Amino acid sequence: MISSPCRHKRRLHRHAHDRGIALPVVLLIAAMMLATSAAWFEQSVAAARNAAGMADHLIALHAADSALSTCARNVVNGALAGMPGMSGVGGEPVGWKSQTTFEANAIAPFAWWPTSLSFRAPQCLIEKWQLTNRASAQTWLVTARGYGRKVDSQMWLQLQLVVEGSTIEKHWRRVAARPF
Repeated sequence: MISSPCRHKRRLHRHAHDRGIALPVVLLIAAMMLATSAAWFEQSVAAARNAAGMADHLIALHAADSALSTCARNVVNGALAGMPGMSGVGGEPVGWKSQTTFEANAIAPFAWWPTSLSFRAPQCLIEKWQLTNRASAQTWLVTARGYGRKVDSQMWLQLQLVVEGSTIEKHWRRVAARPF
């Protein structure tokens, strides 16, 4: 069967119209893939920063915990006596809240800390404390500061150490905010 010239013109017109839509569709798909890739990249960068911050936090926590344990053990063994505590509200020592007092009296139980890139060894301050309700007990407030990879990343821990006769009580707490 022979096709008419009129039918042939309609078919050519339809094909010419279809050819112009391919480029915008391809550009739209490429733009969507680019936006998705950019979002995944941003999410990966945020996750890496979060992981690095958490690792830094854990390094500081372990440094402070090790200093706290070592200083507390040395206090119980009698190797460290501690400085007289400056009493605050309720009689608890507050010398650890003062930067000059802490810096002047803190000891470093380790010469250096291996995972700290700031090369700052953890420190602890030992303050004597007299409990009003337990006059026969010897009490200390041990405050430790550990560093992460940066000097700004610090972790502060405290231990209230009460020795009465042969009984040793340890009350641990994390300092929520840097005191100075």
